[in-house]
Amino acid sequence: MTNMSDDEGEAEAPTGPVENAWAIKVPEFKKGDMKNHLLEESSFSVLFPKYREKYLKECWSLLEKTLDEYGIKAELDLIEGRMTVKTTRKTWDPYIIIKARDIIVLLGRSVPVEHAVKILKDDVTYELIKIRNMVRNKDRFVKRRQRLVGANGTTLKALELLTNCYVLVQGATVAAIGPHKGVLQVVRVVKETMNNIHPVYLLKSLMIKRQLMQDPNLKNEDWSRFIPNFVAKNVQRKKPHKVRKTKKEYTPFPPAPTERKVDKEMAEGKYFIDQEEKKKAKKRKITEEMKEKAASRQKEKRAKAFVAPEEPKYQPPTAAVNTQVDVEALKRKVKKKKKA
Repeated sequence: MTNMSDDEGEAEAPTGPVENAWAIKVPEFKKGDMKNHLLEESSFSVLFPKYREKYLKECWSLLEKTLDEYGIKAELDLIEGRMTVKTTRKTWDPYIIIKARDIIVLLGRSVPVEHAVKILKDDVTYELIKIRNMVRNKDRFVKRRQRLVGANGTTLKALELLTNCYVLVQGATVAAIGPHKGVLQVVRVVKETMNNIHPVYLLKSLMIKRQLMQDPNLKNEDWSRFIPNFVAKNVQRKKPHKVRKTKKEYTPFPPAPTERKVDKEMAEGKYFIDQEEKKKAKKRKITEEMKEKAASRQKEKRAKAFVAPEEPKYQPPTAAVNTQVDVEALKRKVKKKKKA
C-alpha cells in the first residue's frame, strides 16, 4: 500500500498503470471552461419535513448566495414543503446541478448548511446510509445506533477525527460528508456496527492504519499483520434446566373423580367436630356483641350525668306600651283647646 503526496500527483500526470489512484488530483473545472451556455433547463425538487421549516427559512438566503456564484437558482416553497434547484443561462458548470441536488437532499436530512455546501468542492463527497433495514428488531436497532453515537457523542467524534468527515446520525439514516476515502471508511464502520461489531474495534484498526501511513519504511509492506483480527464469538447463555415429565402408563379407564373437601372431612371425622365448633363460635360472637352493646349503653348513661343542662337566655324586661289610640278622646281634647 502506497501513499503518494499531493505534490507528486500535481507534478506529473500518470501515463501507465497507477498504484495509488487516491493520489491523482483531478484538474479543477474553472469558470470559462464551458464555452456555450446550457440549452435546456434542469431542475430537481426535494420535500422537507415540517420541523426543518424554521431552520431553512433562516439559512436559505446563505444557500442562495452560495449557489448564485455557480449560476444555480434555489427556490423554497413553504406551502408545499419543497426545495427546488434549477439551472440558468449563467450556469458555467454542467455538473453543478447534481451537487446542488445533493445539498438540498442533505438539508432535508437535518444536515447544517455550512456542512452541506462543502460538497460543491471536487474532492468532497457524501453518502446517505440507510440503517433501519439492517436490523429487524426495533429495540436492538436503537441500541446499536446509540452504540455508534457513543456516550455524549464520543464515538462519533472519534470517527470524525480519524476519517476527516462530518457524520450525522438522524433517525433511520447516517449522513457522511468528507473526502472520498474517509466516506468509504465511515460507510464500513456504520455497516459493521449495525451488524453487531463494536465500533471501538473498528476505530482501533483505523488508528493503527493512520500510524502506519506515517512510517515511510512500512509504506510498501502488507499491514494485515499489524491490524488485529476480531472474530465474532457466539457466547452461549445457560438455559434454564427443564424437568422432564415421566409418561404415565396408558389405561383405557378414565381417572377417578377428585374428592370434595366435605367428603374428605367426613371420611376423617372432622366434619361434625367442625360443625359443633362453628356453632360455639357463633354463640360466642353473639354474646360478645351483646356485651359490647351493653357496655356502650352504660357508658352513654354515665356520660349524660356530666353534661351541663342548657341555661335559658337572659331577656331584659320591657315596659308595657299601649299601642291603641283613643280617637274620640283626642278629638274632645282638641275642641277644648280651641274654645279656650
